[in-house]
Amino acid sequence: MFESPELQFAAITVLLTFSLFLFGFIHSLIVMYVPFFENRRIQGKNYKVGLLWKRMPLIGLNAFLLLTINFVGLYFGYDFFNHDGLPAWWIILLQVLFIIFLDDSYFYFYHKFLHDNKWALRNIHGVHHQAIMPFPLEYIYVHPLEWFMGTFGPFLAIFVAFAFGLPINQWAFWLYIIIRNLHESDIHSGIKTRFMNKIPFLAPAEHHDLHHSRPFGNYASTFLIWDRVFATEIKSEDVKKKKR
Repeated sequence: MFESPELQFAAITVLLTFSLFLFGFIHSLIVMYVPFFENRRIQGKNYKVGLLWKRMPLIGLNAFLLLTINFVGLYFGYDFFNHDGLPAWWIILLQVLFIIFLDDSYFYFYHKFLHDNKWALRNIHGVHHQAIMPFPLEYIYVHPLEWFMGTFGPFLAIFVAFAFGLPINQWAFWLYIIIRNLHESDIHSGIKTRFMNKIPFLAPAEHHDLHHSRPFGNYASTFLIWDRVFATEIKSEDVKKKKR
């Protein structure tokens, strides 16, 4: 279908990302409108009527921007990746972990800046914090500038790997995209975690949901490491103690 490998790589990545956005939309419908999940909500409240549809214009804009930028960026950045077939599973695993760790580290400091800087919090990041009790697709409900700047994390990892002569394989990059989007959908789902909280240093949905209800602390997205190193972690037990 596509004559050049550059076009094929960019198109596959964009199609994969679009499919994950579509999954997030279906996930949101299920969480918000299927009665089974009402008793599993972390905050135990109901969503406002029509909230999903009210959010869709900005969500749609951000999805379009990301897909467009990714298509152009990956087309011209084709040579930064390794395209030599499917490597051994452990190489893919190490590369995915490398991207996720650098991406999450970038996100922590970038996210913390958006809270520490009053202007940025009021004019940019405040858009995302309109979601006090988030639903899955609200990980895309952000100011377009924040959305754009937030995409730098994985590409930082890709450039670092390329600089050291170990370019990220395209399959590892695709797997990272799947994991990253599914995790973002999960931590914004507002649904209690059953398995994620049993994995050491992995942030469960409760971690990020608490950030939305108490917007200072819990700045990391995937791991708990930086929140613990810089003492910015808040727990539900701490909130309960303050209420007493």
